[in-house]
Amino acid sequence: MTRTSAPIPTVSSRLKPGDIVERYRPRGRALAQYETYYRNLHRDPELSQQERMTSLGAAQTIMVSDDFRVYTDIGGHGFIGVLDNGAGPTVLLRADMDALPVRENTGLEYASQKMMNDADGNDVPVMHACGHDVHVTCLLGAAKLLYDAREYWKGTLICLLQPAEELVSGAQAMVDDGLYTNYGIPNPDVVLGQHVFLLYKAGTIGLSSGAIMAAVDGLKIRVFGKGGHGSMPNTCVDPIVIASHIIVRLQTIVSRELQPGKVGVVTCGKIQAGTAANIIPDYADMELTIRSYDVDVQKQLLDAIKRIVRAECDASKSPKQPEISKTAHAPATVNSLEQTDILQSSFSTYFDDNLGPMEPLPGSEDFSVLARAINRPYVFWALGGCDPDRWDKANNNGKLGELPSNHSAEFAPVIQPTLKTGIDALALAALTFLN
Repeated sequence: MTRTSAPIPTVSSRLKPGDIVERYRPRGRALAQYETYYRNLHRDPELSQQERMTSLGAAQTIMVSDDFRVYTDIGGHGFIGVLDNGAGPTVLLRADMDALPVRENTGLEYASQKMMNDADGNDVPVMHACGHDVHVTCLLGAAKLLYDAREYWKGTLICLLQPAEELVSGAQAMVDDGLYTNYGIPNPDVVLGQHVFLLYKAGTIGLSSGAIMAAVDGLKIRVFGKGGHGSMPNTCVDPIVIASHIIVRLQTIVSRELQPGKVGVVTCGKIQAGTAANIIPDYADMELTIRSYDVDVQKQLLDAIKRIVRAECDASKSPKQPEISKTAHAPATVNSLEQTDILQSSFSTYFDDNLGPMEPLPGSEDFSVLARAINRPYVFWALGGCDPDRWDKANNNGKLGELPSNHSAEFAPVIQPTLKTGIDALALAALTFLN
């Protein structure tokens, strides 16, 4: 779906980006509308690749202004809203919008009670347990701010809502579906985004150059045995025992093979085998997630996993070679030095003491794919979401690590000042490169 752009306004006398944000940010009833939007979105989440209503609602919000060209159903339920505002740089702001199969336990008045069918047909609870509802709401608020302030900047603004981030596949799906070739938009000069965390106090921003989030690789492994009666294991080859040995041995990769000081994570988060206690099955399935910041470490981890799986199968006389397939991949998020320095200056002036470093996290994102696909720089920062009093108490007691992490059933960013700060940060970042 497209909308026709209105005439381009002329650029007025120059203001600093922070002054523009202060002048045009949503306040009062306008800000309350975004708070309501957020509550409704949190109450009604959608799983990866099923974000149809989330995407539609966001698109309708941006389409309140005819000046935005809107394109929907890119790479699934992805969409972009494009605001052409004369000759100048192009900035892409990105937010992800999918939720997780988690049963919410926050006790919030607007907590999700929703159930959906997942990709395997299972009826599962659904929750915005990673803050993507915050990301969507902040992007929509920033888009309105930038639209209202369009007399103070020139260029092209692209607001992108991405599906399937939790599968680390949505960004590539949008690129593969012609994001940069089919919609008549210029390639962005910089790609910008943020992620909410409870490790950071609401009202604060974390920003650093270099590697800030790890690469992720997902593996699905099937090891084979010889099934039979549980009372006669001597006549069988037990794939559950093979899988158990593999899981234990995998723990030695990081502790005994990786050079001290290098960072790597190997986790088996899922194992399935068998149908009854007295039946030795024919196979066992495992699913792994692997995290790394360095491509050499990434290769070392993957090579070691494959070696161990095959060796354990051989040692147990498995009748068939194991099956190892990749289920997910996203590169490390490595903020561009020059653009991060530029943004650091702008953020420090505006946020002052509420700006700090973003410590590298072992979590992963496919955000950088949107920039890597066209060899453009990018910057990604942390948005604080923890209630300030709760954060201060945890910090004073040395218990920040006990705050709910992303993907927790208790993950609940405080609405304010989280939304205000997130809207400000996205708008300020865009204006830093457009103004």
